[in-house]
Amino acid sequence: MNMQLLDDALNSVRSHLTGNEPRCAVVLGSGCSQAADFVQAEATIAYAAIPGLGKPGVQGHAGHLVYGRSSGLPTLVFCGRRHWYEGEGWEPIAIPIYICAKLGVRIIVLTNAAGGIRGDLEPGNVMIIKDHINLMGSNPLLGMHDDVWGPRFPDQSAVYDPGLRSILEHAAREAGLSPACGTYMGVNGPTYETPAEIDAFERLGADAIGMSTVPESILANAAGIKVGGLSCIANQTRGRTDKAVSHSEVLCTVEESARNISKMLVAAWRALSEDHSGLLA
Repeated sequence: MNMQLLDDALNSVRSHLTGNEPRCAVVLGSGCSQAADFVQAEATIAYAAIPGLGKPGVQGHAGHLVYGRSSGLPTLVFCGRRHWYEGEGWEPIAIPIYICAKLGVRIIVLTNAAGGIRGDLEPGNVMIIKDHINLMGSNPLLGMHDDVWGPRFPDQSAVYDPGLRSILEHAAREAGLSPACGTYMGVNGPTYETPAEIDAFERLGADAIGMSTVPESILANAAGIKVGGLSCIANQTRGRTDKAVSHSEVLCTVEESARNISKMLVAAWRALSEDHSGLLA
């Protein structure tokens, strides 16, 4: 990984924050950018202005970084993400996590659009991620090691922090939702899966599937940041329905769910601000 490029990105963002030190962060996935309204924005930076990050190459990713506050907590909100299948290496995926690690962020919530494999996960549901399966065929920690990512062989027995997951579950109930929890599988993409693949992934223990989140979770956990994950179930996977999957319909469903994500984040940040959990210590 090109650490100089990551440092250039960090310095660019730092110059816009004028001494502010974020404690929390959120990455908003496909169609979720409207949920950024859970913070009161104080600064906005276009991804194209951040070295190495660049404009997302996928529809539904707004492509800017917002700095703001919710319940008084200084927060970075990455509106959109880069993907491994875009073919530009790990740096664009790692940059948001590197920025968070270097600026002292304590917790991060990663969101995505996902296909529901488990029978009770229907379009419009929000699944709180309790674990993941990396089937992307690679790992962002490959190559020369840097200490920002913690030990060379980071433990992954609890990538998704149980305390943060509990806060998200309570926040979902406050938002009027019935929280579901499950295991997210990350695959390469950019193709959607065949029915035979979905059957195989279900046998492996996947409840929902998507093309992101896993690399960011690996990096953030390795860097010592507490991780939470939310999957907006955008569609039932092929083999669970006869309907073909399209990106435009995925975005349509997730954009409707973004309001629920925003409500959840407002409630979660309110709980975090009380700091009974010690997650921000």
